[in-house]
Amino acid sequence: MFEMLVYLNPDIPDLFSYGVREEKEEEKEEEKEEEKEEEKEEKEEKEEKEEKEEKEEEVTPPMMASDDQRILDLSDYSSDIRKFTGNVMDASDRHISWVAGYIKRTVPETWLPERARPSLPRPSPPPHHTAAYVQYRITDWVSRNRALTAAFVAFFGTGGYLLYRQSRAHNKKRRARRASNGARKEVVVIAGPPNSPVTKSLSLDLERRGFIVYILCTNVEEEQQVQSEARADIRPLHLDVVDATGIQEAMERFNDVLVRPHVAFPGATPHNLSFRGILLVPDLIYPSGPIETISPEYWSDALNAKVLNTIAITKAFLPTVCELKARVLVLTPSIVASLRPPFHSVETAVVSALEGFTSSLRAELGTLGIDVCQFHLGTFDCSNIGGKQTQLMAGPRTNIWPATTKELYAANYVNQSRIGSSKGLFNHSGSTGSSLRELHNAVFDALTQRKPKRVWRVGRGSTTYDVVGNWVPAGLVGWMLGIRRVSLDEVSEPQLEDSVQSWEQVEAV
Repeated sequence: MFEMLVYLNPDIPDLFSYGVREEKEEEKEEEKEEEKEEEKEEKEEKEEKEEKEEKEEEVTPPMMASDDQRILDLSDYSSDIRKFTGNVMDASDRHISWVAGYIKRTVPETWLPERARPSLPRPSPPPHHTAAYVQYRITDWVSRNRALTAAFVAFFGTGGYLLYRQSRAHNKKRRARRASNGARKEVVVIAGPPNSPVTKSLSLDLERRGFIVYILCTNVEEEQQVQSEARADIRPLHLDVVDATGIQEAMERFNDVLVRPHVAFPGATPHNLSFRGILLVPDLIYPSGPIETISPEYWSDALNAKVLNTIAITKAFLPTVCELKARVLVLTPSIVASLRPPFHSVETAVVSALEGFTSSLRAELGTLGIDVCQFHLGTFDCSNIGGKQTQLMAGPRTNIWPATTKELYAANYVNQSRIGSSKGLFNHSGSTGSSLRELHNAVFDALTQRKPKRVWRVGRGSTTYDVVGNWVPAGLVGWMLGIRRVSLDEVSEPQLEDSVQSWEQVEAV
């Protein structure tokens, strides 16, 4: 049967004997290589035996024990065993590798399912940039962008320095100097309404820092209000600027307190008090509305209470200030004076007058080496200060304005009041604004620094609105405050009856 198949297809024996012939040829080649290796090993063994015999003849004594001879004979067989096992292992490795290669060539790749195949090796992770490489890239970028790098350095350097100074100044410990026995010795006078939240907060803070605080009072009610604080070192100082004789007597009593030796407690060493400075804090309440609705009485009261009163107090304290080298601090609101909006003519005029007076006073006292500091106040959060100041001079209301005035100004006045109140522009001591601690720290620094600044801007909006008022056009500022142009053609002509009626209503208020 096999011969018949061979006769029909002569290639069949070759197919069956293909693997056999290859194995025989490989075995013949392996036998030849093994014979060559055996010949080499026999030669090497002979040489080793000859060397051993020579060494044994030199080292071993002429008479050797039988046990030692057996050990030497066994050592000869160990090399033969090692050689035989090595040949067997090499032959098995070659055969296994041939079988694996044959299977890989003949068996298709798709016979093993995907899930049973070994997974591909994971890709190697991206190269990790070393510190030297990162430094090189940064240096290269800086060298190619020098202008941008200089701008970054200037911006971040200046900002970091300002933040460092601000944090350092904010966390600085501020305490007044004391006498050798630990008693208080520095005196500060505050000239402002005792019921004002700014005056009250400043007096409490200065007393807490170690000052003896005197608050100027014009009547008995204000003295009782100061004494109601129940602070031993917050004292009233009666000074009526209308009475010239009373001013002289009050200043003599105050100077006597400063000059006379002071005994803080029984048994303490007497010491003299030191006059550190006077704070001028005018009233922060101003009437608002169109100029034609503000009566002359309002103008007179505002100028007398805020300008003339401040000037009279300064004049009364000037001899003491010059003699004891004390400092003068003037605190005025700055937002309205900077923006100069409509319907706030009284505040704009009063603040401008006080700024001019302060500038002249600074120039005069500067020749004597006395510092005069002006504080431009923004808005502060006075919600935690009790006894809010009442508005003694209420601004005119739109319902009592004449009909013509109401048509001309009411819409813009209401819009501006609404926008300004929402942004905290016209309420200097409301619930929105900076913390009063900023004002306390600035006042303390102005009193104690060796060379204080001339102008201090403290509070929310004090710096921003000053820049806006000086550089932004007035028309744009008014538009931001809700001011719109009113057409006079749509407004009826003013009547004399409306004007007379409006004055009667204002005087009745």
